[in-house]
Amino acid sequence: MFFKRFMTMVALCGGILVAGCNDGQSSKNNNIAEQTSLQPIVIQGALPVESERMAAKLDKVTVETIGGWTFWKGTYNGYPMIISKTRMGMSNSAAATAIAIQKYQPIAIINQGTSGGHDPELNVFDIVLGKYTTNIGAFRTPQQPIGGGSDALTWHEAFDVLPEDESDPEPIAIRKFEGDQALLVAAYKAKVNYTKGRVVEGTIGSADVWNNELDRIKFFHNTYGTSVEEMEAASVAQIAHQFNVPFLGIRILSNNITNNGAYDPATGEACQDYVLDVAEQYMKAKSESK
Repeated sequence: MFFKRFMTMVALCGGILVAGCNDGQSSKNNNIAEQTSLQPIVIQGALPVESERMAAKLDKVTVETIGGWTFWKGTYNGYPMIISKTRMGMSNSAAATAIAIQKYQPIAIINQGTSGGHDPELNVFDIVLGKYTTNIGAFRTPQQPIGGGSDALTWHEAFDVLPEDESDPEPIAIRKFEGDQALLVAAYKAKVNYTKGRVVEGTIGSADVWNNELDRIKFFHNTYGTSVEEMEAASVAQIAHQFNVPFLGIRILSNNITNNGAYDPATGEACQDYVLDVAEQYMKAKSESK
C-alpha cells in the first residue's frame, strides 16, 4: 500500500513538473512569436561610421541594395530591425526613407548619427533627442540690387516646404516636426545605460550646409532654438510625416565649434550603441502592448 501511494505521488509530481515546464516553454515561445510578429523598426545612419556597427550586431542578416542605398535586415535581441545607410544629405535621406517605408512598412523610424553643436552648453558625446526637427536651409532672401551684396544674417524668413495651404506661393513659416512621444519614452528608458555624456531634449537643425560661421550658428540657435546641426533628419521627418510613420531624430555631438569641442570619431559608435538600446526599448513596449 505504501509503495502504491508513493508511486502515485511521484506520478502526480512528475505531471506537475512537466506541466510547469510546458507552461514555461509556451510562454517563451509566445514572447518570441510576439517579437517577430512586429513590423521592423528602421534605424538610419548616413555614413559607414554611423551605420555599420549596428548592422554588425544584427542576427539573421540579409543585405539589400536599392539604387545607391543599403539596407541590412535582421533581428536584434529577437526584435526585427532594419539598418539603413542613407548616404549624406537631404535628398539621399529622403529617398532612402521613402524606399524603406514602401518596401518594409516599418513600425517607426529613428534617424541618428553625428552632428555639430549649436548650443555652447553641450559637449562632445552629449546626445540630443529631437523633441523637434527643423529645416534650416529653406529661406526667402531679402531683395537686394546688383552690387547690394549678400548677408546671410538677414535671412530671417524661413520657407515652409510642406505648407498646409499649397495654394500659398510664399509659405513663410518655421516648420518643426515633433518627435514621436513613444519613441521619446523609449529614449529616456535607455538613457540610464548611457554613461559617455548627457542625454537631453532639443531641436535638430538640418540642411545641405556645413556651417562654420559662429554668428550664423548663433542666429540659428537663437531663432530656431537649434541644439545641433546635421544634413538628414528634417528631410526624414518630412517624409515620415507624410506617410504617418512615427519618427525620432537622435544626434550625438561629434564636435562643438561654439565651445571648442574637438571632433571625436568615437562618437559615431557611441550613438549607434545607444540607439540600438532605444530601439529595443521601443519594440519591447510595442510587444507588451499587443
